[in-house]
Amino acid sequence: MKIKELEFKEIASKRIYESYMKRISKVVKPLPVQDQNEVLLEFNSHIYEGLQRQTNKAEVEGLLDILDKLGVPEEILKPLVADKKMEQATKTFNPLHVIKALALNITNGISYIIFFILYLLLLGFVYLIFAKIVNPDTMGLFFEDEAFMVLGKTNKLNDPGVTEVLGNWFIPVMIVSIIVCYFIITFLLKLKRIINKK
Repeated sequence: MKIKELEFKEIASKRIYESYMKRISKVVKPLPVQDQNEVLLEFNSHIYEGLQRQTNKAEVEGLLDILDKLGVPEEILKPLVADKKMEQATKTFNPLHVIKALALNITNGISYIIFFILYLLLLGFVYLIFAKIVNPDTMGLFFEDEAFMVLGKTNKLNDPGVTEVLGNWFIPVMIVSIIVCYFIITFLLKLKRIINKK
C-alpha cells in the first residue's frame, strides 16, 4: 500500500516532510511491509491533522513544530520496532527473525541477554555435530562406570570403564536436541512477551 504524500505550498516544507518520512522508513525497515506501512500511515496522519489545526503559523514553522512534538524517529520508534520484531519472531519461530528481534531488544533488560545466551548455547550442539563428523571416535556422549562423564570430546577412550553410549545415533540425537531446545526457548520468549504485555 502506497502512503499518500501530503501536499505543501512551500518547497522547504515538502523537503522537510520527505526527509522526516524517509527517516521513519529507514527505522522501520526491519519490520514486515504491512507494519512499515502502518507506522508510516500513523505518522502521516499525525502530521496531516497537526497541519489542519495550525492556521495562524507559516507552513514551515507549523510543520517543524509538529515534527518536534512527534520526536526524533530513531529514538521514538526504536521500542516499537523492537516490540514488533519480537512479535514477528515469536509468531513465526523463524531463527533469523529471532536473532534480529533479540539484537533489537538486547538493551531492554537482562532477560533478553539471557535468551540471547541460550540461543548461543544451541550453537554448541551444532559444533558437537561437526566435531563428531571430523573426529567420530573421540566425540560423543561418554559414560564412565555407568555414570555420566562428558558430552563432547574425551581422551580417555582407552580406559576400561569409558563407553560412548549413542554411537551412530549421536548426530540425530543432537539435531533433535537443537530443534526441541530451540522451540522451548522460543516458546519461553513468547511467554515472556505475553507476560510483559499484561
